[in-house]
Amino acid sequence: MAMNFDPFRELDRLAGSMFEARGPRLMPMDLYRDGDHYVLSADLPGVDPGSVDIDVDGQLLTIRAQRTLTSGEGVKWLTRERQSGSFLRQLNLGQGIDTERISASYENGVLSVTIPVSERMKPRKIEVQGGAQQNTMTIGTGSEEGSGTQSAS
Repeated sequence: MAMNFDPFRELDRLAGSMFEARGPRLMPMDLYRDGDHYVLSADLPGVDPGSVDIDVDGQLLTIRAQRTLTSGEGVKWLTRERQSGSFLRQLNLGQGIDTERISASYENGVLSVTIPVSERMKPRKIEVQGGAQQNTMTIGTGSEEGSGTQSAS
């Protein structure tokens, strides 16, 4: 009886067991700016929203989450591709972020974090004040008799 040996299956199994022991996994995310705030969307399917922890320390935003898969007693797995474990993502926010007003929501396996731009970093219009008189520039020549000045408009 010949045994079928699949080197790719073995390599996949070995790589899977190595990654499983490495610790926190990264979570895929998108980040974009929408007007006066940034929006971060991270995929966390199967994660209990109560296990999600978001904190800001200075300018470092850290997101942690835990996914726990339940299995009944005496269950014999046929295949198990969904992994339990912890997820971690850290971002340096840089300057100009209002860290006091960061908010988050979780819906359909997607964590959304809204990161507002601080008021002082928002673009603003500067009003140009018009004077009642026309401004003139006086240029001194120093070589003429009399006033020694010329006016330019």
